[in-house]
Amino acid sequence: MQISFFEEFPTKENLAKIKYISFPTKLYIAAHSLEEFQKIKIPSKKVKEKIYWPILKREEGYWFSPFSKTQAIERILSEIEHKNISVMIDSELPTHPNPYLYLTQFPFFFYNRKKMRNFIASHPKVYTAEYFPSSRFFESLFQFLGLSFTTKNHCPIKMIYSSCHDFGEDFIRTEIKQAKNIYRKRLRIALGTLTHGIKGDEPAISTKMLERDLNICNSLNIEEVILFRLGGMNKKFQEIIEKF
Repeated sequence: MQISFFEEFPTKENLAKIKYISFPTKLYIAAHSLEEFQKIKIPSKKVKEKIYWPILKREEGYWFSPFSKTQAIERILSEIEHKNISVMIDSELPTHPNPYLYLTQFPFFFYNRKKMRNFIASHPKVYTAEYFPSSRFFESLFQFLGLSFTTKNHCPIKMIYSSCHDFGEDFIRTEIKQAKNIYRKRLRIALGTLTHGIKGDEPAISTKMLERDLNICNSLNIEEVILFRLGGMNKKFQEIIEKF
């Protein structure tokens, strides 16, 4: 099982936590532009691939959704649509960064959704971070809202952050199995959180719960697990992760 990491804040201090990684890994690195992303240097040969995770300004929605500002979506997608680069589109609603976008961007909902869908369908190396769970009802709802996608070339990353909401082992297993029936080997799972993200109040997962979630993914033959985020790595998490 491939274990990779998100890094939402690629500071020198956070990237230095790569010292806790003793195996080949991948990093999904947040940046406001392709130029900014390409300037980020990784202090380790253990990183076999870095994936561009474009983020918007807070007033633009921060994450990607049909409620994000149209100009921001167009700006980011236009700079990468013809580039041979791995990209992760973080598909989340703008409730936290800017809830007013629900009103101001509602007239552009279908246009923005089409732009996102077309990019994900055509770009050769694209991942999408998506909400969990992925039951049929929620999957259909998220697809309508432009937060989940049906193209056959992308790799969906379902975010299961047990530190924020513990769904319970049985529920997690059931939902991952249903998602695997849809996406097969393309399915990725995100676990955490090891430390807080942009919201600032996300609690760190316990080592016991992290080990449980990694065990679930391993037993279900998930191809890749991505941990949120590298900046939260420490010796205790390292001891758990190295078991897998």
